[in-house]
Amino acid sequence: MVERRIQLAGVDTVQLLGFNDANLQMIEGRFDATITVRGDQIMVRGSETDAVKIEKIFKELIYILNKNGNLTPNDVDTVIDLVTVNGSSSEIPREVAAEDTDLAILYTKVGIIKPRSPGQRAYVQQIRKNDIVFAIGPAGTGKTYLAVAMAVAALKNRDVTKVVLARPAVEAGENLGFLPGDLREKVDPYLRPLYDALDDMLTFEKLRGYMEKRIVEIVPLAYMRGRTLHNSFVILDEAQNATAMQMKMFLTRLGPHSRTVITGDITQIDLPQTTVSGLVQIREVLRSIPGVAFAYLDRNDVVRHRLVKDIIDAYDRFNSNNGAAKNGGES
Repeated sequence: MVERRIQLAGVDTVQLLGFNDANLQMIEGRFDATITVRGDQIMVRGSETDAVKIEKIFKELIYILNKNGNLTPNDVDTVIDLVTVNGSSSEIPREVAAEDTDLAILYTKVGIIKPRSPGQRAYVQQIRKNDIVFAIGPAGTGKTYLAVAMAVAALKNRDVTKVVLARPAVEAGENLGFLPGDLREKVDPYLRPLYDALDDMLTFEKLRGYMEKRIVEIVPLAYMRGRTLHNSFVILDEAQNATAMQMKMFLTRLGPHSRTVITGDITQIDLPQTTVSGLVQIREVLRSIPGVAFAYLDRNDVVRHRLVKDIIDAYDRFNSNNGAAKNGGES
């Protein structure tokens, strides 16, 4: 057992420790150590490894508090995660531009997650202002990734108590029975993009804990029937593959103090040609409802590999030329 002392001279201890010592309790809950505050000192007693990490956590939190003037639960949670995983705070952003601070959604192990184009900034603002937001645009525009980041940030800031991510498994259809494994193993491949986004934003241990406690759920759209979600951030991904009835079912799951984001690309509908996409129809159904917003993203918002924009343009040209040729042949 060792003891380390951290000086708090000139530090707002109420802000640092949190309301009713909430920040202090978050730190203590992650370590087998005793943390005592006396006057302008914090005393840490525990193993050498834990004491060093706790000292680094407090020093980083003091830096953030002095720089920003406040601490959020997200700040505390992120610093704990980074120091715990990396053994140091070296990957925590230090000199962050004022614009980055304003735009930042989440600080993660992969860096600052923030909107990176005018379209993405408008999209994030719509999520912050409205309870229901539809994001429509091509692949690579960050529709799902930014929505998941907003959900994780809301969870860490305790704006919500649950995050639910849903996706239609349209392709599973009649082939589901031919896939190996139980039902979970059959549908997991269709939910993998949501897991990938969460893997960037949460440590393995944190994500596993959230999922074991059902604080974070990733489910096929069909599993949403009959539920009412309170104090939740709910995301429907690939919504172009939801039928009109499924879209109505999903939207009516929303309970008090909840918000939802629906993302999709209406140029990539996998439904049978005779089936109306709920995402296409909903633009007419809800276009004048207060609290519901539509964000449209395009090739200028693509943030994947530089070739993705060229691929989207190539397909647009191909489809336009084919359409023109077809119309010319029929005239």
